[in-house]
Amino acid sequence: MAEKRDYYEVLEVPKTASAEEIKKAYRKKAIQYHPDKNPGDKEAEEKFKEAAEAYEVLSDPQKRQRYDQFGFAGMGGAGGFSGGGMSMEDIFSHFGDIFEGAGFDLGDIGEMFMGGRSSSRGSRVRRGSDMRVKVRLTLEEIASGCEKKIKVRKLVQCKDCHGTGSADGRTETCPTCKGTGRVIRQQRGIFGMMQVQSDCDTCSGEGTIIKNKCPKCGGQGVVRDEEIISITIPAGVMGGMQLTVPGKGNAAPHGGVSGDLLVLIEEEEHKDFIRQESDLIYNLLLDMPTAVLGGQVQIPTLTGDVKITITPGTQPGKVLRMRGKGLPRIDQYGRSYGTGDLLINVGVYIPEKLNKDERKLIEQLQNSPNIAPGSADKKNFFRNLFG
Repeated sequence: MAEKRDYYEVLEVPKTASAEEIKKAYRKKAIQYHPDKNPGDKEAEEKFKEAAEAYEVLSDPQKRQRYDQFGFAGMGGAGGFSGGGMSMEDIFSHFGDIFEGAGFDLGDIGEMFMGGRSSSRGSRVRRGSDMRVKVRLTLEEIASGCEKKIKVRKLVQCKDCHGTGSADGRTETCPTCKGTGRVIRQQRGIFGMMQVQSDCDTCSGEGTIIKNKCPKCGGQGVVRDEEIISITIPAGVMGGMQLTVPGKGNAAPHGGVSGDLLVLIEEEEHKDFIRQESDLIYNLLLDMPTAVLGGQVQIPTLTGDVKITITPGTQPGKVLRMRGKGLPRIDQYGRSYGTGDLLINVGVYIPEKLNKDERKLIEQLQNSPNIAPGSADKKNFFRNLFG
């Protein structure tokens, strides 16, 4: 299965694009890959659906915010994209209003299909590729949030030419496309001859060419170098979650828009705790006298050791709860809304070896009426142990 592409890359818009720019970009893609214009073309149909998926997320402020922070990992569950199961008819019904209003009606679409007028978008701005890194975190770091500094080797803007790729800072208008970045070709289709726009091969859609290339970067405007990047990790993240640091990926040729840095979160195993979403689990093993007589025991938390009281007659399998001693809870938008609990699973240690005096003490208790369990004790014990 092909890897999903970044939604901004699909619509060819920067991360800073306005809602209107995103709408216009989707409209162009939908027209370009519309099934009526590409009959029987499965690839065009998939790109049409891909554009619809990107628009559904980026046109919704809440979904866009979640996607910007957590990437595709933030799209799962409630509020995520539903386009994977949408038919072509569903997409037309859902987004049909995109082609109407704002001076863009169905007549406009027909003209564009037939090549009656062009849809010039100007020169193309390149976008750098995204980079992926892994960051390992302790539970203590996850509990409070932290700042991580990592060194990455990536494409950065060439300092000699300031990213232009030109040794003298000058560029020339492309003679083929006359600076538009686009060329129009005649193509025969089921509706007759059509005018089809595509990127100019001479300038790769940029509208300009470089005569005197920078010797350091070879005219690309980017070189490979190391950079230290600071990453803000919000409290409560989970292993497998992906955060996005906008603009910290590879730089784009000729001063384009830099890609993003995608940060995959990994959790280090903790020596005391097991994580269960926002709750922490601690396994406490009591000795028999403390379980029988009660007392105080010391247990660890993420902020230091604390003492808890064990009531007399505490049974194995009992779960004690310390509220607010777990991890921060975060909602689907990455916002904190409370803290989980610390759950203490109680076990009782039964010694396997006894010396002579110890055995004698146990034997003296064996026939005591309070030591042998009754039927009610048995029922309660297994209810506590297995639920």
